Amino acid sequence: MKKCPKCRTEYSDSIEICPNDDTQLEFVDTQTDDFTASTEDNYSTGAAGTKASPALAPPAASQSRGMSGLAKGLIVALVVLGLGAGLVYWKTKIGRHSENLNRVTAEEMQILLKDANPMQLKALAESPEQKKKIAENIKQLLAVASQARKEGFTDDPNVRQELENIRSVITATLYDKKINEGKGEMPPFGFISEDRVKEFWGEKEVEQNFISRLFGKGDKRSHEIEFQKFLDSKIAIAKESGRFPKDKELTEEEIKQAKDDFAKIKIYEEEAKEKSKELGGEFNRELELQIKLQQAQFIAGNYAQKVLAEKVKVNDEDVKKHIAEHPELDPKEKKAQAEQILSRAKAGEDFAKLAGEFSQDPGSKNEGGLYKDVPKGRMMPEFEQAALGLEPGKIAEDLVETSYGYHIIKLEKKGEGKDQAGQPAETYDVRHILITTTVKDPNNPMAREMPVSEMVKAQLEEEKQKQVLDEIVANNPVEVAEDFTVPEVSEEQMQKMMQQQMMQQQQMQTPPQGMETETGDAPKGTTPPKPAPKKK
Repeated sequence: MKKCPKCRTEYSDSIEICPNDDTQLEFVDTQTDDFTASTEDNYSTGAAGTKASPALAPPAASQSRGMSGLAKGLIVALVVLGLGAGLVYWKTKIGRHSENLNRVTAEEMQILLKDANPMQLKALAESPEQKKKIAENIKQLLAVASQARKEGFTDDPNVRQELENIRSVITATLYDKKINEGKGEMPPFGFISEDRVKEFWGEKEVEQNFISRLFGKGDKRSHEIEFQKFLDSKIAIAKESGRFPKDKELTEEEIKQAKDDFAKIKIYEEEAKEKSKELGGEFNRELELQIKLQQAQFIAGNYAQKVLAEKVKVNDEDVKKHIAEHPELDPKEKKAQAEQILSRAKAGEDFAKLAGEFSQDPGSKNEGGLYKDVPKGRMMPEFEQAALGLEPGKIAEDLVETSYGYHIIKLEKKGEGKDQAGQPAETYDVRHILITTTVKDPNNPMAREMPVSEMVKAQLEEEKQKQVLDEIVANNPVEVAEDFTVPEVSEEQMQKMMQQQMMQQQQMQTPPQGMETETGDAPKGTTPPKPAPKKK
């Protein structure tokens, strides 16, 4: 799996460039969000090219974050195709028809792909397996959306309104592209003047007779009602999904921006309806396809979070049972090795020398296992509790097990220092020897090593997800062509894409001010700080 380092969207391995911002994708381990969250910072390269210890994972490392893997899997097809349009500031893809889309032909697949990222198209043309995978993903997406409708998921007023919103936004976006193509770079709906927006809201002074003024006021009232429904449904859905704080209220500026976006969407939507015949059959066909696919994505993604997520959950007991049934996953030999090293350390052998010889922690191995001035709260709870429970100079009586392996711990001293925020904090110097129990998923050669329990959990979740999706697909037959023709990519398109890619890489390689030490590196033995996100 790959992820865009800029917008953090995930893609399949065959995709090279993010369609959202044309950034080069990076390989990441996305088997489980929890593991990524706990190790993302702690395996960053430090000043000397070493990596920080797994023991430096934060205490809250095991908390789940983001949507379920199943929900992500259901939307990957549309992400790959680069479909959809998001305008309003809260970054939610938004839009009357909600009929099932049960068949996508090869010709329709080609229509959907015609404006995709050139890098993606080139990779797709060279990979029959990826074409098949995209078709399978779309089939799953449409099947899940169909199942959700059967269960009455779309009867919710907010869901119905959101389906209307999707239709409006997709219609306006495609119309904008159609009529303004070749006119130069502009933001979405940038060719709609301020006067037209004011006229939409009945704010522009124009000469009107009594009848037109009467109808104008009616239009204004109608638009206000439509906007409130639009806004209310979006906020309700965003809050329900956790993407918008439940206690947050919109500011006047945010509402003003939303009204401006809504007016532009409606202006172009109405124009597109009036000029439907002029726009031609291909335009209208593509429009209906994208609307139905975006509606399906919205329905399936929300249904996966609310309903299917519970069906694919794997608990700790499931993981323990699986490991017990597979002795090859039991790290008993590594534990025995750690026990021998602990005995030697307790017998008086030089701890630093033992760490240099045996420790598998690259962040401290060459320092005799030492971490200096560690602020309280930095290490994993099990590690820190054992270390701070010792008197200086003493070695923990037993092995300390974390999800990364077995630790032999020696406390050197306790003191007072500062945390990363510069606030006073209890600190300590600690040495440890790590015998790691992490493994690499044999089904994902590009993945990082991970704790056995994490790998097993990911594998069991994947099995459950497949079982659930297979059952839904079987009960909701959908046909999606796999033999579609991928649009050809010109040399000019490739050159333009390469130039954009190089510019993006140059921008990403420029370090933010204030992040460097005197040598330009992160402080040794610590995780380099992440740059603050750029303001949009």
